Amino acid sequence: MSSKHFFSDAFSLVIEALRALTITNPSLAFDEENKIIFRRPETYNKSNVAVISGGGSGHEPAFAGYVGKGFLTAAVAGTIFASPSAEQISRCTIERLETEKGVLIIPMNYTGDVLHFGMAAEKTKAAGRPAEFYAIGDDVGVGRARGGKVGRRGLAGGILVMKIASALAETGASLEDVYRIAQLSAENTVTLGSSLEHVHVPGREVNNEFVPNGEVEVGMGIHNEPGSHRMKSATLPTLIKTMLLQLLDHNDPDRAWMTRQAGDKFVLLINNLGGVSTLELSGITAEVTKQLATEYDIKPVRTLQGTYLTSLNGLGFSVSLLKLVDTGLGAGKSLLELLDAPTEAVGWAAPIQPSTWEKHSADASVEFKKVDLVQDQPSNLKVNPATLKKALTSGLNRMIVAEPEVTRYDTIIGDGDCGTGLKRGAESILKVLQGELSDDIVVTVNKFVNAVEATMDGTSGAIYAIFLNSLVQGLRAQDSGSATQVDAKIWGQALKSAVTALSKYTPAQVGDRTLVDALVPFCDTLVSTEDIKAAAKAAAEGTEATKHLKASLGRSVYVGSEEEWLGKVPDPGAYGLSEFLTGVADGL
Repeated sequence: MSSKHFFSDAFSLVIEALRALTITNPSLAFDEENKIIFRRPETYNKSNVAVISGGGSGHEPAFAGYVGKGFLTAAVAGTIFASPSAEQISRCTIERLETEKGVLIIPMNYTGDVLHFGMAAEKTKAAGRPAEFYAIGDDVGVGRARGGKVGRRGLAGGILVMKIASALAETGASLEDVYRIAQLSAENTVTLGSSLEHVHVPGREVNNEFVPNGEVEVGMGIHNEPGSHRMKSATLPTLIKTMLLQLLDHNDPDRAWMTRQAGDKFVLLINNLGGVSTLELSGITAEVTKQLATEYDIKPVRTLQGTYLTSLNGLGFSVSLLKLVDTGLGAGKSLLELLDAPTEAVGWAAPIQPSTWEKHSADASVEFKKVDLVQDQPSNLKVNPATLKKALTSGLNRMIVAEPEVTRYDTIIGDGDCGTGLKRGAESILKVLQGELSDDIVVTVNKFVNAVEATMDGTSGAIYAIFLNSLVQGLRAQDSGSATQVDAKIWGQALKSAVTALSKYTPAQVGDRTLVDALVPFCDTLVSTEDIKAAAKAAAEGTEATKHLKASLGRSVYVGSEEEWLGKVPDPGAYGLSEFLTGVADGL
């Protein structure tokens, strides 16, 4: 035991915690390799929409604790505070579930989750299964100005959204209606958290970051991200007054996410971030309820108190308000009725009935199945393997050589892992190139996809994997049915369609200081000129321009001082990509 934890190995802790869910709810099954908790096939109606969520571990009972009758069909877990991979999620949506109406994929709005779950949504649709994707955002701790294109973070109010969408799916509703009601619920939900201290991850060194005694961080995120401000020497009533103002003030254009009129009805959720005693949490609920009545004339029709979405042992709480609006679906399907619908998800309560125990106590293990995906099929698009190998080897080696510089840049404006991630991805593709290459470009690029997904993590890894998956689809779309040599025109069109697909999962555009500042000029120039050297030059110019851009996406929005790097340091991701593209052009 170390640093006041019973477990020192965070990875094994996650596995054991997931396994425990099948002990407390016998209607669940566990895919350990992919960290998937899912409902046993015989426990749900295959004609209903399947609702899938997930995310980093450390937020228990979210998300696997909400799998069960009346709630999620499955959840996919990452390591602590890290999104699961698209491969894990795709295994879940394609191989672990059976559904005739399709899948709603509904994670929280964090960049890694959006990218990985978004990539899985594309893979699910490519496999022939209908799917919709929606990232829940309900936070008001980071306002519009600071949040920018990232949007609202997903906090405990998102659990209400998941519950409503899942209950609707249980009624046999269409994928379109389940997707729409999830959006409607989130648009009418606001959440704000406050915490007295950062959290510590089991097995990691204790850092020196802390909230000083006598202060409280208002709006702290569930991964220790900063909030709107800190309050000093604040009493609980003063803190609650401040929080409710941020949640409900119509006159705050930065945080007025939800309008309110006399007569509106609300559901109140008081959530324990993990380390607050039940005694104190109850006192917080009482204070919030009192101020809602006296200051806002709001008497919630339902008040939920407990541990719904945590930040490990976070010494804080969050307040969520869901405004009950008309779903347009008629009797039995109002937001409140859906929220009240029974569930056997252990994270929501302890509702497992005797009949469920009796029915599944002697069940055999679930047999996993393998599905052959459409994207594994060959195409008629041909390339010269030797030429492709030479060009890519040149680009990948140049990217590897650039790793120290990419890391240096990312250390200044990010978390320092961009260079190593790119290097791992480049090395994995070089290993593929060392083997025998097919002249079928779709088959070959699919090998690159598998290599990248297996080795590149973080936001960059997800972006590259989504892009390459979409590139495969863009190439396949130009397959005429007869043998065709891939030229610059085909490459340009495929790359352009991949950029369009990528835009579904990241709001990044040229000028936002991301790798898109190199990628889009390269693709646009290749389409217009069919000249790869000119395209690589455009990527380099786009990268150089990022030195003078303020960050609006990614960790650099929050990290470091602009005075340190503005006008001096390019975006690390754009720089690494530009080096690769230049190397490819030089290799042809």
